[in-house]
Amino acid sequence: MLAVFDKSVAKSPDGLTVADQPQALSALKDGFLANHFGSVHPGSVTINLGSSGVMAYSREKQNPLLPRLFAVVGEIFCMFQGHIENVAVLKQQYGLNKTADEGIIVIEAYRTLRDRGPYPPDQVVRDIQGKFVFILFDSSSKSTFIASDADGTVPFFWGTDADGHLVLADDEETVKKGCGKSSAPFPKGCFFTSSGGLRSFEHPQNELKAVPRVDGSGQACGATYCVDTETEKESTGMKKVDSAANWSTNY
Repeated sequence: MLAVFDKSVAKSPDGLTVADQPQALSALKDGFLANHFGSVHPGSVTINLGSSGVMAYSREKQNPLLPRLFAVVGEIFCMFQGHIENVAVLKQQYGLNKTADEGIIVIEAYRTLRDRGPYPPDQVVRDIQGKFVFILFDSSSKSTFIASDADGTVPFFWGTDADGHLVLADDEETVKKGCGKSSAPFPKGCFFTSSGGLRSFEHPQNELKAVPRVDGSGQACGATYCVDTETEKESTGMKKVDSAANWSTNY
């Protein structure tokens, strides 16, 4: 799976960008990275998000223990990889029927946050038990909701292209194709939103710090992120909002 979000939709963390490195290209220009993904995965599906970016999905070459799913509900698109262990509990919690899969569960969790916001996003992700990553885009508000499980079981990578757009994929080479050295593994136990940036759902009260990284040849790469146990965030309780408002603007 692949997603490229315009920098106006999702601002890349500063630590992902490596200055003065020629390998990074424009992932969105002329559909460059989506076309590359399609050539590597014949039969893949590409979703054009207009000025917001692009998403692409394929079931080819997938791990049967960590399957990929794609779901759409109204204006919300979600790509999910892995499996959720407490599916029955979450279906009951969100009032879903028995046929709902993991992608639908993530979308309904997001919709609950967006429209009613009874608890913070970190709790919503923490309540999902299993091995997973997901990339969600809400076209009505141009918001993203992205996460990786606490163990980082599912391969997941992100980076910044030459234009500052955010690139995410389950394949490291795809991210490097568009971002060069400005790329890194997505931090395990973390989630990213358009408004709140990168946060840990395991330690939501702590800041994250960028850790410099070099490749095998000693060249600087995009930073990894880890929890800074000595620095706590200010309390940012989520206000309850109605369907006319967006939870992400209150986060």
